[in-house]
Amino acid sequence: MIIDRQLLPMLLMSSDRRHWFESDAPYVPLAARVRPKSLGDIYGQEHLLREGKPLRVMIESGRLHSLIFWGPPGTGKTTLARLVAEVSDAHWISLSAVLSGVKDIRSAMDEAQQLKSQGRVTVLFVDEVHRFNKSQQDAFLPFVEDGTVIFMGATTENPAFELNNALLSRARIYKLESLDAQALEQILSRAMGGTELPGANAGQLGSKQDHAQGPPVSAEEGVLATIAHAADGDARLALNILEIALSHTSGALLTKEDLMQVLGSQYRRFDQGGDLFFDQISALHKSVRGSDPDAALYWFARMLDGGCDPLYVARRVVRMASEDIGNADPRALTIALNAWDVQSRLGQPEGELAIAQAITYLSVAAKSNAVYLAWKNARLTVANSGSLEVPIHLRNAPTGLAESLGHGAEYRYAHDEPHGFSPGQRYFPDELAAQRYYEPTDRGLEQKIGEKLAYLRNLNDQAS
Repeated sequence: MIIDRQLLPMLLMSSDRRHWFESDAPYVPLAARVRPKSLGDIYGQEHLLREGKPLRVMIESGRLHSLIFWGPPGTGKTTLARLVAEVSDAHWISLSAVLSGVKDIRSAMDEAQQLKSQGRVTVLFVDEVHRFNKSQQDAFLPFVEDGTVIFMGATTENPAFELNNALLSRARIYKLESLDAQALEQILSRAMGGTELPGANAGQLGSKQDHAQGPPVSAEEGVLATIAHAADGDARLALNILEIALSHTSGALLTKEDLMQVLGSQYRRFDQGGDLFFDQISALHKSVRGSDPDAALYWFARMLDGGCDPLYVARRVVRMASEDIGNADPRALTIALNAWDVQSRLGQPEGELAIAQAITYLSVAAKSNAVYLAWKNARLTVANSGSLEVPIHLRNAPTGLAESLGHGAEYRYAHDEPHGFSPGQRYFPDELAAQRYYEPTDRGLEQKIGEKLAYLRNLNDQAS
């Protein structure tokens, strides 16, 4: 169950207990009030913050470098950037790529240059940096190059696709993961004022550090776990749900009944019997892989009945089409993409039927994970072999200089040879032996693909 973030302020202000959050000071959301101030306050992201990991070493040493935090919403991208700036005593400038323009960038750079002349380091943080266009991203480069700013960006999109190569080459990428339920419970428990994982009556909210007024409130056993599961890896959303739920409670104990006023009955059905969100999407995926359309439809219905966003399922169905079917039936990917498009265009309930159609087609389609395995092995080779040179005969020759260096000179144009194939011509780097990643199965279209590859490989062997 995902709460619409746009509804949060209205839900808070409509509460009978809105006076809890009213004072002479401006309202500050709970998520901002309990933002971690040290590494010890951060839960999750152990793959980045364990002892000896590069990000932790940088934070503890204060030796800053430009970086990009990439991860889902509510995983701590802004928090980590602020923490880096604070421990290094750097000046903090924050821009939002959604709201800022060229004037704001110029003003930030002027401020940073002035501070640099005074010997002060500036951290420039750009939230949703992928929203800046190419020219806006390029505007940062000279200031990163000359040390005017330490650039830190946050993005929910893959930086390799959304950010300029020039900017990427000057920044290290740190991938943040969705927070698991245990980490979210720890965050919620800390917000309630406790130090342990929540149990019956665990934690207090209403201490002087978090609230200037209002009685302390405890959480009934299981409440914080339910919030953690509903937040789906998003700490900010978890804290927002907690804040709304607290505004609805009528006593000193936050009960499940209070929480369900916020989550609604749909969440109860979604969590009925202890089935967790990722268990259900796993069951759907494995039912499709196991060629059981009926079970796959059941799990799809269960997820929608619990309030799951159909677009989330549509994205996962596209993944199934490539991972578990691949070239055994290439139509599966097209059908999955079409279902996603229908859901995006028409919404519910029309889109649900299109997704159901895709799920049933994928369930009965021929199965192959040959492409999935081939891609994993190709990436492993690249990771282990480094940046090998492109062979001379495969290089482009757009200029006279390139031609004089022999680029492309010995390349054989496949269309000019029998069968449209150049037997014996190598395409791997010279230092790397020919690899075989893709081994088609004997199912569906891949049976024909396998026969064709065997024929071509035999021609190569004869030429050798």
